[in-house]
Amino acid sequence: MYVYNHKLIQQIKAHLRNGGVIAYPTESCYGLGCDPFNYRAINRIIRIKGRSKTKGLIVIAGKLEQLNKLIQPLPASSKTELAHYWPGFYSLILKVTRKVPRNLIGAHRKIAVRVTQHRAVQQLCRELQQPLVSTSANKTGCKPIKSYRECLRQFGKQVLVLPGLIGLEQKPSTIIDWESKKILRK
Repeated sequence: MYVYNHKLIQQIKAHLRNGGVIAYPTESCYGLGCDPFNYRAINRIIRIKGRSKTKGLIVIAGKLEQLNKLIQPLPASSKTELAHYWPGFYSLILKVTRKVPRNLIGAHRKIAVRVTQHRAVQQLCRELQQPLVSTSANKTGCKPIKSYRECLRQFGKQVLVLPGLIGLEQKPSTIIDWESKKILRK
């Protein structure tokens, strides 16, 4: 596992505060991320990917509490049930708060969120004290990027590329609508 040092963490914080986008290793590929409350940075990711504005983006966190400003409060029974999924490779669709930028959820009224099992991303979110947008690092319709070197080659200076290794997952996270329990992506 890659450990992010204090100097790099400070650089990432400043970059995110200024509306920057990062590329970082996740469970199955490199992801593009930003501050989930920065409208301009979210639009930058949508532009970089060539993604439809109607699609929502996933937000990833190191722990459930980091999602509190994004999702509506959950009953204790739901929090207990979430322990079966998180930390893990499940993105769950939950109701949003009024604080969530519209461009983060696209044409939807809910948001897909995940408490990651990837140790480097857990550390990153803990050190940054915030969750991150997490969408595959690739142009829409192209294969997700799997390495630091390829991210640098494809994105150049458009994003701050973080070093590290992706996890062992071979496909994107499973997405489940929490209310209906319907699996939307497996």
